[in-house]
Amino acid sequence: MTVIVVMGVSGAGKTTIGTAVAGRLGVDYAEADTFHPPANIAKMTAGHPLTDADRAPWLAAIAKWIAEHAETGGVVSSSALKRSYRDVLRSGGPVWFLHLHGARELLAERMKTRSGHFMPVSLLDSQLADLEPLQPDEPGRAFDLARRPADLVAAALTAL
Repeated sequence: MTVIVVMGVSGAGKTTIGTAVAGRLGVDYAEADTFHPPANIAKMTAGHPLTDADRAPWLAAIAKWIAEHAETGGVVSSSALKRSYRDVLRSGGPVWFLHLHGARELLAERMKTRSGHFMPVSLLDSQLADLEPLQPDEPGRAFDLARRPADLVAAALTAL
């Protein structure tokens, strides 16, 4: 079975879309932020972007979750900004990337208006700079995050 990785920069709506897709499919959902070590959360809260070394244990933990759900399927969120990060996630088992992308202005506005999240808007540009679009050989599809969540979920399930 395939695990869906809902990917995109902060503010893209990964949690909203991921939980909805998991609910429609009747599979487990995992929020990528819960896999971060406390030092990563502290670093981002302080406005410092993570390095590849910072992300390595986080990506390994998500890949482990993917491996644990390879038979039943599941949905997990992850920024999955770089191809090399997605390669680590794919090492856990078959995945399909649901990439939420959109205008910087919309992303920033979403980040400003949400509550209870550690990621400051000041890190958005570093995430956008790191973002590498899905390549033709990577399983998945990109979706415009400006669409209504229900429409995004329906389109993703149709594409899957």
